[in-house]
Amino acid sequence: MTQRIETATLAGGCFWCLEAVFERLNGVQKVVSGYIGGRHPNPSYEAVCTGVTGHAEAVRVTFDSQVLSYRDLLELYFAFHDPTTLNRQGADTGTQYRSAIFPNSPEQRATAEALIAELTQAKVFDRPIVTSIEPEAPFCEAEAYHQGYYREHPSQPYCAAVISPKVSKLRAKFRDRLKPEEDAAKR
Repeated sequence: MTQRIETATLAGGCFWCLEAVFERLNGVQKVVSGYIGGRHPNPSYEAVCTGVTGHAEAVRVTFDSQVLSYRDLLELYFAFHDPTTLNRQGADTGTQYRSAIFPNSPEQRATAEALIAELTQAKVFDRPIVTSIEPEAPFCEAEAYHQGYYREHPSQPYCAAVISPKVSKLRAKFRDRLKPEEDAAKR
């Protein structure tokens, strides 16, 4: 089977959380944490945290759409963050934690719009979905210490309290989506 490599850029709260989920999925080749949708080139984490740059913490996911489709990726995105809270994920508040999809093609935009409409019609969530679909924008890779953060620091308090339950949910509910080595390790 020929690979069909695509990228998806998604914001849904702390990028460490999304990265920890997506990097374990079969078909995902790379996940990079970074910033998107803001007004300043090459922002720092400290600047983004103030909320004044307009950037969102996001992940850029490189994946083989022959193994994991863009729609499947979006379905998992909606399963692992709260798309009904405006500029907030849990205790993390501010526009930098917004729920946003940054499609990089008309097909990705159409898929995102259709899925949001389907989830809304099916009343999957108790409140309205506030996930925005924003224009493609420059993606700025976050500082090196943010990359693979959960992998490197699983017992750090935020990771243990917020990310570990997401990874456990992934293993319990979406085991068939895991990379073979991830399923075997059951970490």
